[in-house]
Amino acid sequence: MLFPDARGRRLRQHSGLRRMVRETVLTPNDFILPLFVVEGKAVREPIAAMPGQYHLSIDRLIPTAREAGELGIPAIILFGLPPRKDPLGTEAYKNQGVVQRAVAAVKDALPDLVVITDVCLCAYTDHGHCGVIDGHQVDNDASLDLLARTAVSHAQAGADMVAPSDMMDGRVAEIRGALDEANFGQVPIMSYAAKYCSAFYGPFREAADSAPQFGDRRTYQMDPANAQEAIREATMDVEEGADIIMVKPALAYLDVIGRIRDEIDLPVAAYNVSGEYSMIKAAAERGWIDEAKVMLETLTAIKRAGAEMILTYFAMDAARRLNP
Repeated sequence: MLFPDARGRRLRQHSGLRRMVRETVLTPNDFILPLFVVEGKAVREPIAAMPGQYHLSIDRLIPTAREAGELGIPAIILFGLPPRKDPLGTEAYKNQGVVQRAVAAVKDALPDLVVITDVCLCAYTDHGHCGVIDGHQVDNDASLDLLARTAVSHAQAGADMVAPSDMMDGRVAEIRGALDEANFGQVPIMSYAAKYCSAFYGPFREAADSAPQFGDRRTYQMDPANAQEAIREATMDVEEGADIIMVKPALAYLDVIGRIRDEIDLPVAAYNVSGEYSMIKAAAERGWIDEAKVMLETLTAIKRAGAEMILTYFAMDAARRLNP
């Protein structure tokens, strides 16, 4: 049918009609809240590059996690800032590391909240890379055991899910095997399967103190120009035992989210990363955009592209807006 018989506006005339035909519905159930945990007591230190986000000591982390749960957000993901760093990132897999103690404390206080842990070495190594360094190169295979040890230590602390973000080849299989051997076969893996070497990570590297001290991460994170490669990476992670596939970043890679959703028969997550968050915050502070409207439009776009889960620093603000 053609105009004047076909009129798309007929179904846009009333808010009730618009709700009835809405294809994508955003809810707090879609969100995973990233949180940064540090040593100390009564620490709630603002992160300059990420307005509204904080470094939290464990005693301050728990009230924030509790509020997230009360808003209907089902999960948090924890990133740790250790008290010291070394070439092998030993604080990452220390049984009484900051993340391990944070997991135990949150699960004790909030047993129904899903606690996910980021599994990587970059915030724990003095060189800032995501694995073991051999000369000026990251040694992929030598890094796998340390990543697996980190994942097991998180599971021992009570983590409900582990999320390897390092982009080492074979790390999902190594972690799956280590978890199974340690009797944590029930702990799922959310793999950062398509993690791009992106300029959108800048604020996070300040938040996590994880910037590389030399070179960059192009030899292990993906080239932003590639989409088909993302399918290969995701497929390999599925075959190695991943339970959820993640795309990171989200906004500049909506096409990749869509392709993975079409081709991979697992739940898909997307990370609305720090640069995407901070750009909206900065523009809103200048009065150039309506922060709440742009936030919700952005998150809706990520879900519309095919993500069932969205890791976002906006999670609590968005949940407040979405809750009746």
